[in-house]
Amino acid sequence: MLRIGLTGGIGSGKSTVSKLLAERGAIIVDADRIAREVLEPGTPGLAGVVDAFGSGVLAGDGSLDRAALAAIVFADEGARRRLDALVHPLVRQRSGELIAVAPADAVVVNDVPLLVETGQAGSYDLVVVVEADPEVRVARLVERGLTEADARARIAAQATDEQRRAAADVLLDNSGTLEELAEQVDRFWVERVVPATR
Repeated sequence: MLRIGLTGGIGSGKSTVSKLLAERGAIIVDADRIAREVLEPGTPGLAGVVDAFGSGVLAGDGSLDRAALAAIVFADEGARRRLDALVHPLVRQRSGELIAVAPADAVVVNDVPLLVETGQAGSYDLVVVVEADPEVRVARLVERGLTEADARARIAAQATDEQRRAAADVLLDNSGTLEELAEQVDRFWVERVVPATR
């Protein structure tokens, strides 16, 4: 099994790279999707978040009000650390369960936004970092509905490009077109993934 850690700052295009790798046969273990799953209504994860941050983080239907929680944790470093301490172990446990059922010869891509921040780089055979110019990232996040101030706060709350580069085995630049990104993914697959799986 080849284990690849895929990371990049918010708005860098990591999800796009994930899709491109899935099209080439990789099994994707998406930490963001799992983080949503472990905080669904009725889960111990959601109960823990409500215990830590109060019922104001719940929507009327009992689900997590992500915007309310984000307003708390992106304004307070201590609150963000408390949330991470609750959610990250649950995500790691569920990721491990998914990897355990993958075929022995699989290429497993762990899509982990906070791979560098959580010190997980050493857990993978290869670490792939997706980068994009910071202003491109801000523009993408504004297109998704964030204010510019919120976009910049979220970028600032994550590792720096330099910190991610230091952990990277492979850098993919997503400041250009989708075609340019796909060419880089193809090259990575042919040069690094195929030889490692023979």
